[in-house]
Amino acid sequence: MSDIKIVPMIGKAFGATATGVDLKNLSDGEFNDLHAAFLEHGFLLLPGQHLNEQESTAFGQRFGELEFGGAPMANQKKHEDGSFGKIHDLQSQIMRTNVGNEAWHTDSTYKPIASKVAMLSAVVVPDEGGQTELADLQSGYDTLDQATREKVAELSAYHSTNFSQANDLGDFPDAEGDGVYGEVYHGEAYLRPMVKIHPETGKPNLFVGRHAFGIPGLTREESRNLIRSLVEHVVADDSRVYSHNWVAGDTLLWDNRRALHRARPYDYSKPRYLIGTRVAGDPASELAYYPEDPEAEAGRRALTEELGFLREETKDRMYGATTASF
Repeated sequence: MSDIKIVPMIGKAFGATATGVDLKNLSDGEFNDLHAAFLEHGFLLLPGQHLNEQESTAFGQRFGELEFGGAPMANQKKHEDGSFGKIHDLQSQIMRTNVGNEAWHTDSTYKPIASKVAMLSAVVVPDEGGQTELADLQSGYDTLDQATREKVAELSAYHSTNFSQANDLGDFPDAEGDGVYGEVYHGEAYLRPMVKIHPETGKPNLFVGRHAFGIPGLTREESRNLIRSLVEHVVADDSRVYSHNWVAGDTLLWDNRRALHRARPYDYSKPRYLIGTRVAGDPASELAYYPEDPEAEAGRRALTEELGFLREETKDRMYGATTASF
């Protein structure tokens, strides 16, 4: 019999804390109980797990194929021997990307197949700041007025990190970059419905965030205003937002098909090291299209046009409409 205890977050429309569980030694029955709670609540906090990179990967694989596993989410360069070197400069692309993640988003909507599950485990955390916040897209949808529900029911938006970095920060990453940046800033834009039916619960969720732009059938101004208003609606009520103050050993697990999330600022000169694992979505429900598909060309055109506007509009933002050189 499982000893897992699931306690919903007080005063919140979503989320729960799970105790009496050891993610490093989890039976199939215990995993099934956790998975059911995860789907019911949208995210789970699991204190005191102290996962390493291999253990984070192994737990993530129980949900399905990984996008990546056990990745160091740190503001320092990690050496092959496991030690960390100097803290990254705020002008570097890795820190520009980290700062970009301080705006509300869902993971991998900018890829052909969006993510279904994300997990962070805390190893080193700053004394102040650096929280991770989550917002509930399910109750966000449930509390929309009927006119707005009808308006968004058949609408879709393009998703791109080239757009979101430019729009939020005035950062224009190199779309031809190598390695991780080539995977993230690739010059494609993927069209996704603004109302998503969760493939496992069957419940509708809003599906918007910082990566979304360019709603076909609307003017640029109408599109920007609608996306902004929907995100603002989701996060306007305290019951729909959870802010987690990290303690070393915590693991936080959330459903990318239901929850927005964002990082919070901290003193970037201080070390911060979390371990990230992300589970790829099921193609049947999370695939938009592939770059070689005919539909992709419309996304590329929409992104190119939007970036043209943003090059002129974002010169006064944090990175001054520039591209990182390192």
